Amino acid sequence: MFLELVEIKAKIASVWPFLLGLLFVAHNFQHLNWGVDGLFFIAMLLFNMAVDINDNYQDYTRADDTQAAEWKRHTNVIGVHHLSVRGIFALMASFAGVAGLIGLYLVWLTGWPLLVMGIFCFLVGYLYAGGPQPLSGTPTGEFFAGFTMGFMIMAITVYLNLYQTSALTLTLWLRVLLASGIAMAAIAALLLANNICDAQEDLDLNRKTIVYYLGVQRALWLFASFYVLGYLALIASVVLGDLPVWTLLALVSVFPVVRNVRGLFRVQVKKETFILAVRNLGILALTTTLAEALGVLLA
Repeated sequence: MFLELVEIKAKIASVWPFLLGLLFVAHNFQHLNWGVDGLFFIAMLLFNMAVDINDNYQDYTRADDTQAAEWKRHTNVIGVHHLSVRGIFALMASFAGVAGLIGLYLVWLTGWPLLVMGIFCFLVGYLYAGGPQPLSGTPTGEFFAGFTMGFMIMAITVYLNLYQTSALTLTLWLRVLLASGIAMAAIAALLLANNICDAQEDLDLNRKTIVYYLGVQRALWLFASFYVLGYLALIASVVLGDLPVWTLLALVSVFPVVRNVRGLFRVQVKKETFILAVRNLGILALTTTLAEALGVLLA
């Protein structure tokens, strides 16, 4: 029940960019600050769980008409398991609070740039499901989530390992942005696949995601294009020397990824084919992390 509430299966979407950040620093600077890395990892996971709890909490409390009430009882984890709404809110607040305290300690250790990045991530994390117009119900949801999780987690990891050096230039951040492209693309694709499968449900809940504006067919092509852009970013980073040449071994993932993309093109049913996008995320996370780690070890 707890694992379902915090959507533990989706945690790879935050752990992966963290690992990519460590590998990026190890390859380019041969230097890691394990202490602050460990603290950030704990804070990141706690906040990510708080965000997922908040998503479920906000969806549950906002659903008030007949169709939405039916969804509350049979789909939302809080309604299905008859969980205490107050208890859920308290759990969410405690996770976010501890993550915030760890974050403030890291700011004290490393400087104000981390505070700026942290505030941005906290705002996106809350506004994704909270606020007057949740990002998850707008055409920008996939892009905010992909950027915040795919790039910002990696960027913070890089910052924590290099804050004492003079390496933190605009050029470096552009290099990190490109190197995080595969993660941003896969995370955005995951959320887009979810919205494609939930097209009718989102209408019932008055959510106007990008699928509402594009239509399912165009959204499917956008879904496929995310992976193309991600692979191109990966190759470009290798060519520029920001990732080890061994990273190109991750291109073997193209075959299962394409197969899964075709599967979603054929059928868009949440319980049957959304798992294909989840598998793609796992495949890309595993292959890129292992390939980059191999390159770092063999350097």
